Amino acid sequence: MEWRDIPPLAALRAFVAFAETGSVVAAGDALSVSHAAVSQQLRSLETHLGVSLLDRSGRAMRLTPNGEILAQGCAEGFAAIKRSVALVTGAEAARPLHISPTPSFAAAWLMPRLSEFRALHPGINLVLDPTAELVRLAPGGVDVSIRYGLGGWDGLEDELLVETSMVVVAAPDLLAGYDLTDLTHIGELPWLEEVGTSESTRWLLSHGVPGGMRGPLTQVPGNLMLDGARDGQGAAVTVRTFVEADIQAGRLVVLHEDLTKGAGYHLVTRPGVHRPQLRAFLRWIRKAARA
Repeated sequence: MEWRDIPPLAALRAFVAFAETGSVVAAGDALSVSHAAVSQQLRSLETHLGVSLLDRSGRAMRLTPNGEILAQGCAEGFAAIKRSVALVTGAEAARPLHISPTPSFAAAWLMPRLSEFRALHPGINLVLDPTAELVRLAPGGVDVSIRYGLGGWDGLEDELLVETSMVVVAAPDLLAGYDLTDLTHIGELPWLEEVGTSESTRWLLSHGVPGGMRGPLTQVPGNLMLDGARDGQGAAVTVRTFVEADIQAGRLVVLHEDLTKGAGYHLVTRPGVHRPQLRAFLRWIRKAARA
């Protein structure tokens, strides 16, 4: 049988409801539609199949022999669908909440606050998977991604969580001997970069530094990059929120700041209805960001 031979689902639901209840009025109540709508769907189904499913000769309609056969098959089919839905939704309810932030955001912002969420929702298991890549959001996989940018990722919904500028910073001791009054010399510095990104290279080229990066580059996990910058091992491109205390204390010096409006960390999710665990996490993280 071709897919086009299968009747519309709405018509089949109306037919099964009639078979179960014995009347169009009761079937309409079960489906929350009018009895006229049920009658229309039943006639549409008979027209589609070219078979009489209902005997209308008496005071009350009843199933024909063909109707009995179809009713039994539909009952079995819908029962299988109900079992599958229950299985899927049950597994979905038990599945841990899968969060994919950038490594820097996970280390500098999320992890110090995550105990608050755990205290509020001890029954929600978490999978925290920091990665520099923009992961694919798919059913049964990553529930929410947290990414830096301006938003507007195709096919996804995003919401600005933490607005913060991008800065280039370095320890004061590292800058000794470098003439940074000329921006072109900044490329000569040693650089630290989060593994899997090219923030430093992109920043240098976008700001017209000839030849881009000419000093040595060390790529490290995001949670180690800022420690290395504080230790004077290299300049780093990061967001101001993560290093504001270091700037105020003089441990790091701002070499450049990009004040693009709307730039920051965004919550990125798939369109549609979110499962309860994700809704709870989104409510909590929004409140944490406002605080």
